[in-house]
Amino acid sequence: MLVFGVLGGVGTSLIFTPAISAIGHWFYVKRANATGIAAAGGSVGGIIFPLMLQQLYPQIGWAWSSRVLGFIFIALLASANLLIKSRLPPKPGGSVLPDFTIFRDTPFLMCTLGTFFLEYGLFVPITYLASYTLRTGATSDAFAYQIIAIFNAGSSLGRWLPGYFADILGRYNTMLVMVALCMISSAALWLPATILSESASTSSSVVEGLLITYCVIMGFASGSNISLTPVCVGMLCDTQEYGRYYATCYTIVSFGTLTGIPICGAIISATGGAYWGVALWTAVCYVLAFGCFAATRVMKVGWKISAFY
Repeated sequence: MLVFGVLGGVGTSLIFTPAISAIGHWFYVKRANATGIAAAGGSVGGIIFPLMLQQLYPQIGWAWSSRVLGFIFIALLASANLLIKSRLPPKPGGSVLPDFTIFRDTPFLMCTLGTFFLEYGLFVPITYLASYTLRTGATSDAFAYQIIAIFNAGSSLGRWLPGYFADILGRYNTMLVMVALCMISSAALWLPATILSESASTSSSVVEGLLITYCVIMGFASGSNISLTPVCVGMLCDTQEYGRYYATCYTIVSFGTLTGIPICGAIISATGGAYWGVALWTAVCYVLAFGCFAATRVMKVGWKISAFY
């Protein structure tokens, strides 16, 4: 599992960053829509793979189920390597490596901090929803697999549709609405569900209803965290510098992804196995992310709510 985590993490980063950056080379006016359509594929996999593995584990075991998954990845990644290409040549004298001097640009710094808090919050429900579902005494263990598929079904639509409207209403405007929805759903649905699930008098159907509703809404809203973030970064630089800005941003953001999940694991242990602490953590992270993206927007276009940005 350690080798899988290290190699899988490195491989995912080396695949995702250039693939998303390449889209920005081909689109400008409709960049958010194009990025959203491309990013929606990740959520389609998030629907199929949990349900597929749920069926494969009892039939062929964990090892061969993992190999089947690996063979699918080989086919998909071979296709990706043949299809993805950049449009613009490297900037003369430029570098694709992260450049931390860019953080002198305050709007870019605030955008990076906002993305950092997005990642801090986003991967907590993705990681812990299955184990939380098992703790609630769900009607079957299969529901833990299904809840992830439900979350990703919402995310698939949420990666594309906000991108479509972002090109019409403004990228940061749309991002702020989606982040607010993530914040509200975490505080108003998941947090109450985690508290109610600790009460013996609460019906499991009530908790499951809150959880399913949360997964649909949060899945949809959080989909924009993946598809709109690169577009928001791209608004702060020239197209030829897009890859370098994006890599610089996510070099910092990766530390949020690295530390957020272990921190929440420690919170669960500190609260005796309860999940209200991680639900609260998720909501607070989105409050901070909202503040950072709002600050970026204000720095660029001022306080005018109707401004297209």
